[in-house]
Amino acid sequence: MQHVNSWRDVAAATGAADRTAAEEGVRRAYRAAGLAEPERILWAGSPRAAVEIVEKLTDAGRSVREEVRTRPWAEERRRTHYELGPAGWSALWSATGARLWETTAALAERIRAGVVADLASRPEDEGTIRLLLLDAVLGQHDAAWLAAFDGRGDRLAGLGEVARNAGWWWPYEHAAVISERPAVLHRDEAGRLDHGDGPALSWADGFALHAWRGMPVPAEFLAELASLTPARIREEENAELRRVMLEYYGYDRYLTESGAEPVHRDETGVLWRIALDGDEDVVMVEVVNSTAEPDGTYRTYWLRVPPSTSTAKDGVAWTFGLDGAAYSPLRQT
Repeated sequence: MQHVNSWRDVAAATGAADRTAAEEGVRRAYRAAGLAEPERILWAGSPRAAVEIVEKLTDAGRSVREEVRTRPWAEERRRTHYELGPAGWSALWSATGARLWETTAALAERIRAGVVADLASRPEDEGTIRLLLLDAVLGQHDAAWLAAFDGRGDRLAGLGEVARNAGWWWPYEHAAVISERPAVLHRDEAGRLDHGDGPALSWADGFALHAWRGMPVPAEFLAELASLTPARIREEENAELRRVMLEYYGYDRYLTESGAEPVHRDETGVLWRIALDGDEDVVMVEVVNSTAEPDGTYRTYWLRVPPSTSTAKDGVAWTFGLDGAAYSPLRQT
């Protein structure tokens, strides 16, 4: 488990690369693949900048990603599968790579999408940019596979060395291009990109991704959040962005300031409904904690429930996985 946590740290690492160590890792990966070391190693400030460099390379030769990364990994996986058997391989993956896969794969896809969005000024350019991104070795964002193979094969040591010390990199016959790691990374408790006050992921050269709880959002949209009003929220035509606005603003605050009226109340709480054009209603149950706080006050909670909820009791019951008829607590806390 310890080495899995160390690879989790690698995947989330920010700050300047250790260029000397990363370059040695690249050369080691080439040698392990039976290739001559690259004649040149070029550095880029971000994956976007790396793609721009790769686009202009005319004498780098063909991509050797197959030899450097794909083939050694496939061979190591076959060897490990043969050594451990199907059940043993499954157990190894579950205990190592599977713990990192979902987060790192999603992060890599967001970076690809961000590079394409920044560099493909015309729709017909997208294909070219995506093909160049397929030549990349993901460095620190290959942490899931590297965690599974950690210590199991010297052929992969160079790949691991680059991953621990730099970001994505592009291996070609005569040249390699290495990207710096991000300067800033903000994620929520689920591991999704998330930041309301600026980029969720950014590099020192200015390449940045903005997101709210995993959803990509425009930078100018985030800048507007601090000055939101109920009227501005209602005016937003994009349903997904409007939901982000509501989450940031606070459902309880929106209800209070928009003059909403409760639609039902009973012994469990008060049911509120927010009708939104072009989107499902937002339905909330307002409940009061029956246990007093240390200062003697009683805390109010807001529970979001399905739009079909018609009574406060049904809403509270839903949060416990029950229907209203079956919900009859002996004691509320």
